[in-house]
Amino acid sequence: MRDVRITGTGQLLNLSRDLRRAGGSRLQRNFARRIRRAAEPLKDDLQTTVRTLPIRGQGGSKRGGPSPTTRPLRATIAAAIRISVRTTGNPGARIWIDRAVLPPDMRAMPNKLDDGRWRHPVYGNRKRWATQYASPWWDVTIRRHASRMAAEVERVLDDVQRDLT
Repeated sequence: MRDVRITGTGQLLNLSRDLRRAGGSRLQRNFARRIRRAAEPLKDDLQTTVRTLPIRGQGGSKRGGPSPTTRPLRATIAAAIRISVRTTGNPGARIWIDRAVLPPDMRAMPNKLDDGRWRHPVYGNRKRWATQYASPWWDVTIRRHASRMAAEVERVLDDVQRDLT
């Protein structure tokens, strides 16, 4: 699982330098707020996608039911999706999963969900294992938003550069 970053263009670096030179803390806050606003729909869609992600078990047994824990897997992962915005250094937005807020036994699960297959003991019984399957969700969801985000960031860059001149 990779982080999503809206960075890397020379325009962002030049704009960051110009903002610092202009001493415009108001402009920097406006820039950061608009970049964050451009990334919010992607974050929301990632959260919705993981919450509604179908998880299938291996064929055969029809046993199952609600989770025996009070920590639903998909909702816990959705709650850990974050956005951070930087206007200095390496400016841009980053969408990532904050593994520090996940319980220790769930920290590898975002990758396993996206890989599409994982094994686990049945209700903690290490003599009995189950395999579960899911469809990739992280990269697929990001690809749906890539062109919209690129256009939005381009518009923000143009607007802020216009304010600087």
